[in-house]
Amino acid sequence: MNGFNYQKPKVIAEIGCNHKGNFDIALELIDLAKECGADVAKFQKRNPSELLTPEQYNAPHPNPINSYGDTYGEHREYLEFTKEQHAQLKKYCEKKGIEYSTSVWDITSAKEIVSLNPKIIKVPSASNNNFEMLKVLRDEYRGEVHVSFGMTEKQEEENLIAFFEENGSAKSRLVIYACTSGYPVPYEDLCILEINRLYEEYEDRVKEIGFSGHHLGTAVDIACYTLGARWIERHFTKDRTWKGTDHSASLEPRDLSTLVTDLNNTYKALRYKCEDILDIEKVQREKLKHQF
Repeated sequence: MNGFNYQKPKVIAEIGCNHKGNFDIALELIDLAKECGADVAKFQKRNPSELLTPEQYNAPHPNPINSYGDTYGEHREYLEFTKEQHAQLKKYCEKKGIEYSTSVWDITSAKEIVSLNPKIIKVPSASNNNFEMLKVLRDEYRGEVHVSFGMTEKQEEENLIAFFEENGSAKSRLVIYACTSGYPVPYEDLCILEINRLYEEYEDRVKEIGFSGHHLGTAVDIACYTLGARWIERHFTKDRTWKGTDHSASLEPRDLSTLVTDLNNTYKALRYKCEDILDIEKVQREKLKHQF
């Protein structure tokens, strides 16, 4: 990527539902995300009765050991915060100096979060073909819309971008993410060269391109940044052994802190030499380099 204009990386701590439905834990995770150096603390908002069919709502959780209710719908309801609680989360983030954001999964949730007017609203891979919801975000909201492209066909990508281009907002506020949907994702399925493809196909049509990962470790995220991902999003928890399906594919505070540090150090290193012999090299040249 000769000549690529690298910018300081932006890191999203995807708290999601890792708060286990406990508001105090949600506040603690905001504190921890800020301490780790993340730029954004992100949650999720769903309306289970709207999002799920009656059969899905009343079915048992596919992995009962991780369930917080007798049915999948009750499990999802247990993990939800109200619009008023999200307003409190946003206010708390502002107090702590970290950006608040939320993924919205349905029309009701989109309208509720739009009313809070955060700077960023995320569309998860599972809902990026919900054009009624996307219309709310396109037409009733003026902040950035971030969209993950996990489990998404190329024509579906094109349809979404073209939809935001209809009112001229794609280039100014649409951010798209290379993503593989899985928890956790093995390395061979991360397919991070998709970042290159998104640049080749959409760089001139969207605001920015990012990477949303559900893998183990943090080394791959550095590679994604060097490939051009402006945003790095990782699931975040206090304890990977906690009850819930996302914890196992999440970073704990030590790992998130390492990721932020490594990304920032990589940003510092991604440059050409400003002169043939740097100041740090001059003493070494005098000491070590023989003249022939």
